[in-house]
Amino acid sequence: MPPAPPSQTAALSGLAPVLDPAIRTLILGSFPGAASLQAQRYYAHPRNQFWPLLGAVLDEPLAELPYEARLQRLLSRHIGLWDALEGCEREGSLDAAIRRPQANDHLLLKDLCPLLRRVCFNGKAAGRYATLYADAGYEVLVLPSSSPANAQLSFAAKLALWHGINR
Repeated sequence: MPPAPPSQTAALSGLAPVLDPAIRTLILGSFPGAASLQAQRYYAHPRNQFWPLLGAVLDEPLAELPYEARLQRLLSRHIGLWDALEGCEREGSLDAAIRRPQANDHLLLKDLCPLLRRVCFNGKAAGRYATLYADAGYEVLVLPSSSPANAQLSFAAKLALWHGINR
């Protein structure tokens, strides 16, 4: 039998975390989509509902602000952003296409973010890593994905569940 052809997908690296020592809540996605990787910004796809959802939860106009101002508002509210994966192989942006996932080192958070208590997962793909964080002593919450590919729930239905971030 001939050897399998080499993978046609390139190894991808994720975005730098948005953290500081004062964060109490961390929101983890699975891995940035193609638009986010290209822009080097979390949730850069214009149809992704992340910024409108989180803005509604926090009663802040996040989606209307420049990207850096969004990040500063989150940090001022003691919320950080990161992804469950530091790298993977994937064609396109769908979580279902992720191959060879490499998890971020969640144990670093104890030193980097000593006040961190809650980790929220943006979607089921990120939520697969919830047990790692729960075992490390964090409260975990798996939220419905803000991705435009998740059309099963309306914005209002997602928002009702996203309000759990503030518990």
